[in-house]
Amino acid sequence: MSFDPDTLSQMQWQTSRRSFLSLGTQVLGAAALGSLFGQEAFAAEAPIPGAAVPGGHFKGSAKRVISLFMSGGPPQMDLWDYKPGLAAFNGKDLPPSVLGKDFQPTGMTAGQSSFPVRASPWKFQQHGQCGRWVSELLPHTAKLVDDIAVIKSMRTDAINHEPAILLANTGAMFAGRPCLGSWLSYGLGSSNQNLPAFVVLMSTTPHIGNMQVLTSRLWGSGFLSSKHAGVMLRPSGSPVLFLNDPKGLPRDQRRAMLDGVQALNQRSASAYGDPETTARIAQSEMAFRMQTSIPELSDLSDEPASTWALYGDEAKIPGSFPFNCLMARRMAERGVRMTQVYRRGWDLHGGLTGDLPKLCAATDRATWALITDLKQRGMFTDTLVTWGGEFGRTVYSQGGDGRDHHAKCYTSWMAGGGIKGGIEYGSTDDFSFRVTDKPVEVRDYNATILHTLGLDHKKFKVRVTGVDLGLTGVQESKVIKDLLI
Repeated sequence: MSFDPDTLSQMQWQTSRRSFLSLGTQVLGAAALGSLFGQEAFAAEAPIPGAAVPGGHFKGSAKRVISLFMSGGPPQMDLWDYKPGLAAFNGKDLPPSVLGKDFQPTGMTAGQSSFPVRASPWKFQQHGQCGRWVSELLPHTAKLVDDIAVIKSMRTDAINHEPAILLANTGAMFAGRPCLGSWLSYGLGSSNQNLPAFVVLMSTTPHIGNMQVLTSRLWGSGFLSSKHAGVMLRPSGSPVLFLNDPKGLPRDQRRAMLDGVQALNQRSASAYGDPETTARIAQSEMAFRMQTSIPELSDLSDEPASTWALYGDEAKIPGSFPFNCLMARRMAERGVRMTQVYRRGWDLHGGLTGDLPKLCAATDRATWALITDLKQRGMFTDTLVTWGGEFGRTVYSQGGDGRDHHAKCYTSWMAGGGIKGGIEYGSTDDFSFRVTDKPVEVRDYNATILHTLGLDHKKFKVRVTGVDLGLTGVQESKVIKDLLI
């Protein structure tokens, strides 16, 4: 079966005076909408001078990123930020000197008249040669402390979930900016033409805690081409909707149909110069190649028994966090530039003592297994693994057995990809309420990630409506050099 676009001569696009005026009206309308909504959705990719350097601005220590995103906000004082002195204040109001004159209660506890301290009910022990204090809830991750850099002085500007996740992913609290994975796709691409550069995995089982809704704008490409947006692989059924050929349609006919559509798209791209048409062409070709690469990626029959001994049998359940960690390793092996694994449920406004142990049990072993697996395969040194949420939790209780959102301080960690292991960066006060040393803003964190991949966050930008925008925005940001080998 063949397709000759010239047989559709009646569909040739010629810009008459009328069509030109019509097109001009559409463009002006789009620009007006963009102005009204405050988004740069209609901006073209326009690298600023010196911004685009094939392979990066310099040789990076990492080739790829695996982000383990604990959506909801893990309680730092129950996991990593050990505060033994809290026991003496348990049940007592947080001292006014700690709250500070600028304290304004927000979130779910805004209506509380008192703010009683909630000491962690779990024990901490020191681990590794570095002597890192880790909660008993993370016995497997505790084995990794000499390989990871724990950042206790994270801060954010956002106090609600979606704005905070957007800020963590894109550097802005509103939708419409490219996320980290999209920037990496744009700047570095993928080393495997049969798989997307940026893949998102959503962990769906077991359902624990408050499962906040996560939407595609959290891994969108913003003002970059849509071909750089994250591709979410579904945990059940077809990993990607509409990827498979219709039943009874031979592959050669599918190829011929695609060639015909691509010819029409190419003619449209030549006539109008719309970059999204070019992106559609690239996406269609990628989808065709993924018909072969995705089934191979998802087929775990080639994994040896040692894999299941490492990750556990739960890794055989599609959509589970262990399964997604294993998939992240497989994608890293195949050249995917960034894999972002989400685990929801950490929004612990209540049920802290019941749900937090379950959440840790659902993620702890798989996190350890992933890094151990990367080390065994010689991939740890050039794979950056990050762990953390969008903010932390309050040291004071909510409703007796919960913790509210907290933006003033929280804990994240990085490992591999040129990061020093066994170090602790920054600190908080005795109540894990404020940063007291070496504050790390979200944009600093992202600038450091870019640096490990050989990208200078000050240069890695595109010009949008006259402003040079990048992952770290226009604010002053810095690479945390103390974290680097």
